[in-house]
Amino acid sequence: MSYLTPEKKQELFGQYGQSDTDTGSAESQIALFTYRIAHLTEHLKKNKHDFGTQRSLLRLVGKRRRLLGYLKENDIERYRAIIKALNLRK
Repeated sequence: MSYLTPEKKQELFGQYGQSDTDTGSAESQIALFTYRIAHLTEHLKKNKHDFGTQRSLLRLVGKRRRLLGYLKENDIERYRAIIKALNLRK
Protein backbone atom coordinates (compact mmCIF):
# COMPACT_ATOMS: atom_id res chain seq x y z
CA MET A 1 0.00 0.00 0.00
CA SER A 2 1.37 3.37 -0.99
CA TYR A 3 1.66 6.06 1.64
CA LEU A 4 0.65 8.76 -0.86
CA THR A 5 -2.74 7.80 -2.21
CA PRO A 6 -4.62 9.91 -4.77
CA GLU A 7 -7.11 10.75 -2.02
CA LYS A 8 -4.33 12.06 0.24
CA LYS A 9 -2.93 14.15 -2.62
CA GLN A 10 -6.36 15.62 -3.31
CA GLU A 11 -6.79 16.39 0.38
CA LEU A 12 -3.43 18.23 0.45
CA PHE A 13 -4.26 20.17 -2.71
CA GLY A 14 -7.69 21.08 -1.34
CA GLN A 15 -6.25 22.23 1.97
CA TYR A 16 -3.32 24.29 0.69
CA GLY A 17 -4.18 25.05 -2.96
CA GLN A 18 -6.97 27.15 -4.38
CA SER A 19 -9.10 24.04 -5.14
CA ASP A 20 -9.00 20.23 -5.01
CA THR A 21 -7.64 20.10 -8.56
CA ASP A 22 -5.03 22.85 -8.04
CA THR A 23 -1.85 20.83 -8.49
CA GLY A 24 0.32 23.58 -9.94
CA SER A 25 0.31 26.38 -7.39
CA ALA A 26 3.45 26.82 -5.33
CA GLU A 27 1.53 26.32 -2.07
CA SER A 28 0.08 22.96 -3.07
CA GLN A 29 3.45 21.72 -4.33
CA ILE A 30 5.22 22.87 -1.15
CA ALA A 31 2.59 21.07 0.94
CA LEU A 32 3.05 17.88 -1.08
CA PHE A 33 6.85 18.07 -0.79
CA THR A 34 6.57 18.65 2.96
CA TYR A 35 4.36 15.57 3.36
CA ARG A 36 6.80 13.45 1.33
CA ILE A 37 9.82 14.85 3.23
CA ALA A 38 8.22 13.88 6.55
CA HIS A 39 7.58 10.35 5.28
CA LEU A 40 11.12 9.90 3.94
CA THR A 41 12.60 11.26 7.16
CA GLU A 42 10.71 8.62 9.15
CA HIS A 43 11.90 5.93 6.72
CA LEU A 44 15.52 7.02 7.09
CA LYS A 45 15.32 6.91 10.89
CA LYS A 46 14.70 3.16 10.57
CA ASN A 47 16.95 2.55 7.55
CA LYS A 48 20.12 4.57 8.09
CA HIS A 49 22.02 3.05 5.16
CA ASP A 50 19.37 3.63 2.47
CA PHE A 51 21.41 6.11 0.48
CA GLY A 52 19.07 6.18 -2.52
CA THR A 53 16.28 7.43 -0.30
CA GLN A 54 18.67 9.85 1.35
CA ARG A 55 19.49 11.37 -2.03
CA SER A 56 15.78 11.59 -2.92
CA LEU A 57 15.12 13.36 0.37
CA LEU A 58 17.85 15.93 -0.29
CA ARG A 59 16.48 16.57 -3.79
CA LEU A 60 12.98 17.12 -2.38
CA VAL A 61 14.28 19.52 0.28
CA GLY A 62 16.08 21.48 -2.46
CA LYS A 63 12.96 21.64 -4.62
CA ARG A 64 10.89 22.87 -1.68
CA ARG A 65 13.55 25.44 -0.83
CA ARG A 66 13.56 26.79 -4.39
CA LEU A 67 9.77 27.02 -4.45
CA LEU A 68 9.77 28.84 -1.10
CA GLY A 69 12.40 31.24 -2.46
CA TYR A 70 10.25 31.90 -5.53
CA LEU A 71 7.21 32.57 -3.37
CA LYS A 72 9.20 34.85 -1.05
CA GLU A 73 10.42 36.93 -4.02
CA ASN A 74 7.04 37.22 -5.75
CA ASP A 75 4.37 37.24 -3.04
CA ILE A 76 5.58 37.63 0.56
CA GLU A 77 2.06 37.28 2.01
CA ARG A 78 1.49 33.87 0.39
CA TYR A 79 4.98 32.86 1.56
CA ARG A 80 4.25 33.82 5.17
CA ALA A 81 0.88 32.05 5.05
CA ILE A 82 2.32 28.73 3.80
CA ILE A 83 5.23 28.86 6.26
CA LYS A 84 2.77 29.34 9.11
CA ALA A 85 0.31 26.71 7.84
CA LEU A 86 2.97 24.02 7.46
CA ASN A 87 4.95 24.94 10.59
CA LEU A 88 8.17 25.44 8.62
CA ARG A 89 10.82 27.33 10.48
CA LYS A 90 12.01 30.13 8.22
